[in-house]
Amino acid sequence: MPDLFHDLLLFTALATFVGLFVGSFLNVVIHRLPRMMEREWHAQAAELRGESLPEQETYNLAVPRSRCPHCGHMITAFENIPVISYLVLRGRCRHCSAPIGRRYPTVEMLTAVLSGYAAWHFGFGLAAAGAMLFLWTMVALAFIDLDTQLLPDSLTLPLLWLGLLFNLDGTYSELPQAVVGAIAGYLALWAVYWLFKLATGKEGMGYGDFKLLAAIGAWLGWQMLPLTILFSSLVGAVTGLGLIVFARHGRDVPIPFGPYLAAAGVLALFWGEPLTQLYLGSL
Repeated sequence: MPDLFHDLLLFTALATFVGLFVGSFLNVVIHRLPRMMEREWHAQAAELRGESLPEQETYNLAVPRSRCPHCGHMITAFENIPVISYLVLRGRCRHCSAPIGRRYPTVEMLTAVLSGYAAWHFGFGLAAAGAMLFLWTMVALAFIDLDTQLLPDSLTLPLLWLGLLFNLDGTYSELPQAVVGAIAGYLALWAVYWLFKLATGKEGMGYGDFKLLAAIGAWLGWQMLPLTILFSSLVGAVTGLGLIVFARHGRDVPIPFGPYLAAAGVLALFWGEPLTQLYLGSL
């Protein structure tokens, strides 16, 4: 037993350490992926119009190197150590002293904590590895949606297929339940979207939300969808009312739903079954 506990503790520490560096990479994904998509849209629009775009520097997740958005200073390896660099630099660019957003260490710490807890919760094996992939994608999607109100297909669709792949041997859910979860997750929000549009003439959410809930269903099975929808809707409603009342957020200004779905998916991954049993037992 002591050896097993020691191994689990070591695995948890290693996963937390890896999560810090993955979080640093996720900051790049969160910042660059929407801009890469925008470039692609402009290129496609120009091609349809028969126009040619001017030459642009290569821009992807690896190139160019990260720079200070204020002065253009190239970020060195020393300045890019997760969390530690932020603390050493006191949250400011070493070259121009412009403030560095707190978002960066927040994403790194959140990813590290979630990765470590996944290792502790599932133990060494396929379930922990899959859970980390699920969690990393959820973090990226949540923050991209917060910034841009986009949930990129390049993240949601691979996440959906990965969920079905991991469930070929029932890692998180039996495969038939996962397939039904993917279908039901998409159709549930699709139906809400059209009912709201028919009733109000407005679009209440985007298609990315349908795909994200489908992906959650593919990972966790259809049984976790009621909990996911209930929790995300409750938190979303409370947050929306709070923004309107306290932050004077306009009623017509859209609020991204993806972060609440992502948070609910994380909750369902770790504690879905006991919470569902607790709810059913209270009926």
